[in-house]
Amino acid sequence: MSDGGLTLVDGTQLLRSLSLPLALPDSDAAVLTGAHVLDFADSKASSSLFGLSLPQNLKSSALKRAAVSDDDVNFRSKELDRDHASKLVTNYLTAIADVLKEDPLVVSVLDGKTLRVFLEDEDDFAMLAENLFTDLDTEDKGKIWQVSDQQCSSSYGKFPLINDILKKHGAEGLEELGQAQFAQLLQNVLQDIADALAEKHIVVIRNIKIINGSKLRMLLADKKQLNDVIDKVLQEKKSTGDERSSIDIIRGFLEKNGKDYGLPPSEANEAVVLLYDAVFADIRKSKTAAKMDDEFREFVKNILEKFAEQLETNPVYYDFEY
Repeated sequence: MSDGGLTLVDGTQLLRSLSLPLALPDSDAAVLTGAHVLDFADSKASSSLFGLSLPQNLKSSALKRAAVSDDDVNFRSKELDRDHASKLVTNYLTAIADVLKEDPLVVSVLDGKTLRVFLEDEDDFAMLAENLFTDLDTEDKGKIWQVSDQQCSSSYGKFPLINDILKKHGAEGLEELGQAQFAQLLQNVLQDIADALAEKHIVVIRNIKIINGSKLRMLLADKKQLNDVIDKVLQEKKSTGDERSSIDIIRGFLEKNGKDYGLPPSEANEAVVLLYDAVFADIRKSKTAAKMDDEFREFVKNILEKFAEQLETNPVYYDFEY
């Protein structure tokens, strides 16, 4: 892990760190509420995933998948015996891992390591301090003003640890700083931030989706689901009535519908275009057009397998808006 670097949360961390089935904490209570079950399970999941607070939509999907409840609010008021509650905790945590396998989260884990690298290398730190000072010295006076407490609160209100550190080092109020004074202040601030992050990491969910082929591989392993997809492609082939090759028909179908099956949306970015080009260029070299239905079905399966192989080796990142 490194400050700001991308880390994939795909459910494997959760299953690796928890021994399922998971026992409930000792209690004299013979009956527990759904709220106790969810709060306990959410706490266990969070502690296994860098202290991350899981998004509500992920937890709701896991509740439905585990057949716990379609309604989080109503479930919280339910009363459960301990055996039932224990089974639900295990089912719910397993479902969270399964949802993350299909739709991983991309996070940045701020743990102070990158800051320490800068602080330990005198040349790198000197260059960083000089560049920052130059950026802040907008009037080219060789002096800058300290950041006020109010500005710190506005900029870093979401991160109380950083906010408190900046306030601490700006406590004497506004004053002009030369480059050497600024470098010393910056060193003190970064050192405190690095220490604080080492003790308590900050995890930020990035507005990025990653497609690594996991959902597509699950589809390929499910014979019924795979046949359903191939049937739809075959239907497309029979309904078009044009002279396009089998390859062009399949590509057109996947570009339009592939997101439902674990492929990145074709309009997301250049990396997706290159992925499609690479897969179908490879197919064109090694395959001839499939005319018979059985040949066509095997053809579609081979193409999906090619996509899964490519995505496992080179995952595609794209913005949530697509």
